[in-house]
Amino acid sequence: MLPKLKTALATGVALAVLSGAAMAADVKFGFLGGVTGPIESLTPPIIDGAKLALTHVNEQGGLLDGKTIELVVGDTTCADATKAADAADRMVNVEKVSAIVGALCSGATISAANNAGIPGGVAMISPASTSPALTTLDDKGLVFRTATSDAFQGGVLARVVKAAGHNNVAVSYVNNDYGKGFADAFAAAFKADGGTVAASEAHEDGKADYRAEVGSLASTGAEALVILAYGDGSGQTVLRQAIEGGDFDVFYGGDGMVSQAMADNVPAANGKIIMTRPATPDLPGADAFNVSASAANVDGNGTFVSNSYDAAFILALAAEKAGSTDRAAIAGAISDVANQPGETILPTEWKKAKELIAAGKDINYQGAAGPQSFDENGDVPGVYETIAIEDGKITSTGKAE
Repeated sequence: MLPKLKTALATGVALAVLSGAAMAADVKFGFLGGVTGPIESLTPPIIDGAKLALTHVNEQGGLLDGKTIELVVGDTTCADATKAADAADRMVNVEKVSAIVGALCSGATISAANNAGIPGGVAMISPASTSPALTTLDDKGLVFRTATSDAFQGGVLARVVKAAGHNNVAVSYVNNDYGKGFADAFAAAFKADGGTVAASEAHEDGKADYRAEVGSLASTGAEALVILAYGDGSGQTVLRQAIEGGDFDVFYGGDGMVSQAMADNVPAANGKIIMTRPATPDLPGADAFNVSASAANVDGNGTFVSNSYDAAFILALAAEKAGSTDRAAIAGAISDVANQPGETILPTEWKKAKELIAAGKDINYQGAAGPQSFDENGDVPGVYETIAIEDGKITSTGKAE
């Protein structure tokens, strides 16, 4: 673990997370995500994860002197940088949020940060943005993430493909920050391990027909197709048309492809695709979160749900540590509550954290999705699992090394 770092709607929907129905919220946190667009089936459980964290805050004494926190949701659409910027602008300059969970898609996070979050001095913790581009973003110490960079996941996926005996693959990636960053990381790792990337081609999201692109990739003679896109968007269409055309029999994908909607809509994919995504580690924080999520009817195993819980809980801890809901104060305290040294705080343990902070003690949050110790770039380590479609269901098939 690293030492503590001292770092500097569209839909108009507000979801209140209150300790009692009659209480009015005193503080606003924003949530930016793809409520509509290519990850719309993934987003509701991720919102639930953040809501659950704030429920624990509000029910266990509230923030500071008993303030309740409201979660205001903005729709970035995931795919439209302008709409992401507009949603963030509303959060920062209209809703006057103290901090933001999100965005989810990497391009949306970069646009939201550059156009509103950073100029407004608002700390943002993304639970799902994995593009390596976030690592080098000039964010003034304001942008963090509780999901691991694809610079790491690319290597994980490359090892999964190699371990299955495939040495020559083609890659189709969605033409955005997420797709390009993931494709570059995968290719570098796969080639370093002796594999061959016969072709790596970008495709635009939202098209109805990718048969020409798939045919071009198949003509290389590659043994398998790696699809780095979204299972609710272009990835689903590419997969379906590649199967229908008989171009490939074996497929691989990353976290963006993990979609039950894709499994439902492409039944022929059953048993034909292996994907990677961040996993819940075997740690006390994961156990505490899973018990709480189950009791609240939250899908704790959903993609990035535990990461979302961690993002919201860390922002609340930072405000408590700072003794203020001031934006700069929250940003400056994020690493203080997430990194060593300090007494361990697990998910659900808001009351304990509040008491320790009041006593002047250091705390170290051990999250639902992992240790969540931020480095100087706001990045965290992580673990991964492999996912298959079995009997029409998204199914974990074990940890990915």
